[in-house]
Amino acid sequence: MKQERLTIARHALTVLAGQMAVMAFGMTDTLVASHYSEQALAALSVGAAVFISVYVSLMGVFQALLPLWAEQHGANQPQAIGRSLRQAMYLCAAACVLGMGLLLSPDMALQWTRVPPELQAEVKHYLAILAWGLPAALLFRIYSTLNQALGRPKLVTWLQLFSLLIKIPLSIWLSFGGAGMPTLGLAGCAWATVCVNYAMLGIALVLMRSHALYAPLDLWRPMERPDFRLLADFARQGIPAGLAILVEITSFTLMALFVARQGTLASASHQIAANLTAFCYMVPLSLAIATSARIGFWRGAGDEAMARRLAAMGYRLALLMALSLAAIVFLGRFQIAGFYSQSPQLVELGAALLAWVALYHVADAVQTFCLFVLRCWRITVAPLLVYCLLLWGGGLGGGYWLAYEAGDLPGWVARTTPAPFWISSAMALLLTAAVMSALVRRVTRPEPQA
Repeated sequence: MKQERLTIARHALTVLAGQMAVMAFGMTDTLVASHYSEQALAALSVGAAVFISVYVSLMGVFQALLPLWAEQHGANQPQAIGRSLRQAMYLCAAACVLGMGLLLSPDMALQWTRVPPELQAEVKHYLAILAWGLPAALLFRIYSTLNQALGRPKLVTWLQLFSLLIKIPLSIWLSFGGAGMPTLGLAGCAWATVCVNYAMLGIALVLMRSHALYAPLDLWRPMERPDFRLLADFARQGIPAGLAILVEITSFTLMALFVARQGTLASASHQIAANLTAFCYMVPLSLAIATSARIGFWRGAGDEAMARRLAAMGYRLALLMALSLAAIVFLGRFQIAGFYSQSPQLVELGAALLAWVALYHVADAVQTFCLFVLRCWRITVAPLLVYCLLLWGGGLGGGYWLAYEAGDLPGWVARTTPAPFWISSAMALLLTAAVMSALVRRVTRPEPQA
């Protein structure tokens, strides 16, 4: 068990380093946009919300393949991994067509959420650029999931860290111009992201062709015809998982679209809170990825008892880490908000939101870990139903009601800040974490002795 803890810790820290580099992409864009103009930061808040909703939902479909590939790895079936990866390319092609279509035509979402007209043009331009980087982003996510399943995430992490060294100066240069480059503003951040996505994918393809790690998988055989039985199995696992991620992420990102009608100050403060929340989320996500990879490995090897012990150990660690990180956010909320902006009004409002971010993170960490554990036992529909009811209904719906419909409620003063959305979402996530924890305890309960 000690060896397993060390293996998970190394895996999680490696994944975390890479995920932090990816999240630094968003933080870079937030800082660049905030220094460019408050208008650009508000447009980024809306545009990032739409892009993340599309990308992460599609990404969730392929992330659900992690337990399958980890089980095949544990059962010592490398060529089965290669074959299923080639079949996943058919699913990826469909996901790219769907995702690009949504990003190139966001009008319905922007109008439905009443994003101010003065922001819509810049948001649509930003999304149209990012649409062309989506195929590279999804293909690299499949490569990342494969490496996580094999227990070898270092190659992915090094690529992500290297890409950050390109992303930061490229975003600054393209946004502010110089050396013959005109000022592109927010569009510069989008073009930088697209360039980096294709650079990472290109290097990943070279590695898959040449590195000894991938030789047993026999990846480069000719594509087989679509195996509809296997694709149906992918769909049964991936679609509910992707939809669950869609509900989870839209309950988070749609806040930005609803907050946008409150003005640029509210949108900018919400972007600070949202950016830090996403950054903190990488910690439990990395632990969940590492633990689920080992759970899948041992299930593939036929050791269910070890798989259950790892699930319990990981849960305790996820809770402890969440409480520690939440305390840091709460105590340092004014300093953190001041890092993003020097505007006194923006710092004050941002710090107030970060107090709720701390509570939000604890619940988010627990339910995220539970979600990955449940996938290892092929449970994907129940989390989807829980998310729809609590995150959409209670969190997002409750926040909208508090912000815009509860003006006549006794003792409640109409709010013109994003606070009602964060309060409602934090409460909904706490309940979600409790329900998901109960599901995990039920699934991982030792079988009674005959």
